Amino acid sequence: MSLLSELTFVHNMLRRDLATIRRMAESAAAGGDLAEVRQGLRELATRGPLFQLKANCLSYCSIVHTHHGIESATLFPRIRVLAPELNAAVDRLEADHVAVSGLLDEVEAAARADDDRARLVKALDALADRFLEHLAYEEEALGAVLSQMTH
Repeated sequence: MSLLSELTFVHNMLRRDLATIRRMAESAAAGGDLAEVRQGLRELATRGPLFQLKANCLSYCSIVHTHHGIESATLFPRIRVLAPELNAAVDRLEADHVAVSGLLDEVEAAARADDDRARLVKALDALADRFLEHLAYEEEALGAVLSQMTH
């Protein structure tokens, strides 16, 4: 399996689960049934390998931080050596990691603030706007080189 296939697989899970978390936060903020939200978290926890035992916003943020840390520490330096023409793209992706990290921190803070559900919805929306754009750009910019790489 190429690194592009693996990256796309992980990105698709992150997209899917972010959409699920956003729907649950919006429901809770609108006064929805908290039992349904809890059930949604349980379902999220059992659906995929990234969310087994990790069924809440704090865990999601931790997973994304870890994913980006691995990319920055191992993948991006390798790409810089193998495809130096992609240095500008990697620079942009590194800057995205910093920006997304700040947005993840806000989601974490909002998730801990039990009394302000609207804040969590707003934080997730801001994260989704930037993070989904980042994922698409990363796949597009690095796709050709990743499709040729394996572990």
